[in-house]
Amino acid sequence: MPVYCHWHLVPALLASLEKQTFARQRFEIILVENGPPDSSAPSGTFHNAQIVRCETPGSYAARNRGVEYAAGEWLVFTDADCQPAPQWLQELDETVSRLGQWTLLAGSIEVTPRTSHPGPYEMYDLVKGIPQARYVERGYAATANLAVSKALFRQLGGFDGIRYSGGDGEFCRRAVSNGCSLVYVDAARVAHPARVSWDEIKTKARRVKGGQLSGREGKRRTFRWVLSTLTPPVRGIWNYLTHSRHPLRFRVVASAIQLRIWLVEIKELLRLSFGGSAERR
Repeated sequence: MPVYCHWHLVPALLASLEKQTFARQRFEIILVENGPPDSSAPSGTFHNAQIVRCETPGSYAARNRGVEYAAGEWLVFTDADCQPAPQWLQELDETVSRLGQWTLLAGSIEVTPRTSHPGPYEMYDLVKGIPQARYVERGYAATANLAVSKALFRQLGGFDGIRYSGGDGEFCRRAVSNGCSLVYVDAARVAHPARVSWDEIKTKARRVKGGQLSGREGKRRTFRWVLSTLTPPVRGIWNYLTHSRHPLRFRVVASAIQLRIWLVEIKELLRLSFGGSAERR
């Protein structure tokens, strides 16, 4: 798990890992410091985890660094702000025993509210969610809940450590193109808290757009992302409005915020086109 200036979130993550039904002696916990030097982990706080340092900025570089210290045969990735369900590792392990080491496993990710009365940006994140099952259908998955054998990870060359966003999708597509399978495991669940501020939403949108437009996956894919950026988000808004899990008020608010994000994405496209640097966090 990479950690960037959010050490206050780590105790809840570690508490959820201590509750795993999978035997504790069968897995190790590696936290990778990836923030500025003044954001280091409080000394002596996390006795049940190994903490290593990655000077290279970016969560994918940090994950690669963490893998260097991993002793196990399987690597399981999540984020510092996530809280895995007690059966998380057990469900992944049982799936591994059936499918073997040349398969990538993507568990479900449930975006959960952080407040009892969600504001507009929290409403947006709840409605948008992280639809891991849909991602897997399209050939990629989010590293908030992803497992891969260490042998396969090394054979594929790990994550693209230069990226600040989209490295999980690129890694999964690279694996699939090399003949690997990507399997969705609904029962292996983690909870991911919703974002609650415009700055959080905007920063993520800029980071994702920078990852898409980096051009590192070929000109054709980059051109498709440019076109999608310039196209009004009609399909996304339609999906929000017809989403049955959330109240209509949430869906309307999410649709309005999606339009605002579209303007941010167009501005980011123009900024990057004129030599601007990609958002890191």
